[in-house]
Amino acid sequence: MSREDKEEQEDELLALASIYSEDEFKRSETAPGGEICVCLDLPPNFNVAIKSDSASNEYTESFEGIVSFLPPIILNFELPPGYPSTKPPAFTLSCKWLSPSQLAQLCQHLDDLWEEYAGGVVLFAWMQFLKEGTLEYLNINSPYEIQVCGFGSRSRKNNPGISDTCSATGPAQAEIWDNRAIQDVESVAALIKCILDFNEAQQKKCFDSKTYMCNICFSEKLGSECTHFKDCQHVYCNACLQNYFIIQIRDGQVHALNCPEPKCSSVATPAQVKVLVGEELFSRYDRLLLQSSLDLMADVVYCPRPSCQTPVMLEPGGTMGICSSCNYAFCTLCKMTYHGVSACKLSAEKLMALRNEYLEADEAGKQFMEKRYGKRMIQKALEEMESKEWLEENAKSCPRCGTNIQKSEGCNKMTCTGCKQYFCWLCMGVLSRTNPYSHYNDSSTACFNQLFLGMEVDGIPVILDEQL
Repeated sequence: MSREDKEEQEDELLALASIYSEDEFKRSETAPGGEICVCLDLPPNFNVAIKSDSASNEYTESFEGIVSFLPPIILNFELPPGYPSTKPPAFTLSCKWLSPSQLAQLCQHLDDLWEEYAGGVVLFAWMQFLKEGTLEYLNINSPYEIQVCGFGSRSRKNNPGISDTCSATGPAQAEIWDNRAIQDVESVAALIKCILDFNEAQQKKCFDSKTYMCNICFSEKLGSECTHFKDCQHVYCNACLQNYFIIQIRDGQVHALNCPEPKCSSVATPAQVKVLVGEELFSRYDRLLLQSSLDLMADVVYCPRPSCQTPVMLEPGGTMGICSSCNYAFCTLCKMTYHGVSACKLSAEKLMALRNEYLEADEAGKQFMEKRYGKRMIQKALEEMESKEWLEENAKSCPRCGTNIQKSEGCNKMTCTGCKQYFCWLCMGVLSRTNPYSHYNDSSTACFNQLFLGMEVDGIPVILDEQL
C-alpha cells in the first residue's frame, strides 16, 4: 500500500467517526474498514405490509401498518491496499426489508459511484446516497409491500446471475442476484417483530430527546423524564404520574390508572406502571387487577375459607365448588359446606346484601348475577326480603318466643299464637298470666289507661276520656 493511500484511508475513517455517531458508524479494530448503519427518513404515514403466501404454504404470518422508522441498511466494508487510488472498497449490503434484487440494484449504483469518484474517497458519497436517495432510486412509495426471499440464510447464491423467486409479493418473478446483497431474514415472524421493535425503540429515542410541558405541574421536562400515553398522545412528567398512581393503587383503584386529562379514557400500560411505582406496589397492582378481572367472570368464585381465598372454576350448571388448594367442597351460592340438593340457608344479612346488589345493578349486572347465583336464588332473596320488610312494618315479635304477630283489631293486650304468652302491644312487655289487665291499671307504667289506645270500631277510632 502506498503512503498516500494509507493516509487517505486513515483521514476518511477519522472523518466518518467525527461526523457520525457510534450507532451510525463503527470502525473495525482489526482491519481498515468498518460498519455503516443507514436509517432512512420515511415520509409521514408510511404504510408497510407483509402478506401471507398461503399458496406456497411457506408461512402464515402477515402484517400491515404505519411506521415512522424501518431497520437500517447495513454497509460492511473493508478498504483494500489499493484504495482509493486503484481499487474500490470491498463491501456487502444487508437489510431486512429490502429484497436481494433491490439490494443488488443499490450495490450496482455504489459501483457506479465508485467509477465517478475513481481515484478519490467514496464512503461519504455512498452514505449520502443510501440515506437520501434509496427510496427514490428504488421507487419505494407508501404503501410498500416488503418482499421476502428465502429464510435461514444470510446470503443468496454465491454466483451472481442466477434467477430465483421471491415470496409474499404475488406472481413469481425472475431476478438477478448479487452475492454482496443480503436480506438478513430468519422468518416472517422475526421480521415483523424486528420492524415493530425498531420502530418503537426509535420513537422512544426521539421522544426522550425532546422537551414537553407537564399539564399537572406546568414544568418543561425532557421526554426521558416523562410518560407518553400513546392512545391520546398526552404527556406528563414521571414525578406527577408517580404520585397519582401510588395513591390510586393504595386505594385499590387499579382500573383508574388512566390519563389524568379530564374525560380522557387512555389507560397506562402495565410496563409504564411498573417503571413509575416500583416492584412492591406493582405487585399489589398486578394482584388487584387479576382479582378484579376474575370478579367479572361468572364462572369463577373464591374459596370461602378466609385463610385460602383461591379462585375456583365452576362447572356449567353445577353449584358445587372444590378448592384446588385446600380441597374444601362448598356450595357456590351460599358459600357454606356443600349440602347437595337441600336448599341454601342464607342469613338475613346475606339475603339483604344479595337483594340490594341485584336491585342496584344495571341490566348487564343483573344478568351476570342471575348467571352466577341462579334466577331461583335471586327470586328467593327478593321475596324473602319483601316479606321481612312487610313484617317489620306491620308485625311485632313475641317477647318470649319471637313469633311474628300482626294486630288486626281489639285492645292492646295480645296473646302469642305460638307460645300463648300475654304481652302488651304498646311496650312489648310480658303480662301476668293470672291478671294481664293489671298492667293497664298501674299508674306507674307508661301504658296506664292505654288498653284501648289505637283501637277502632267500624273504622272509627275509639276516643278515651283522657283525650276529651
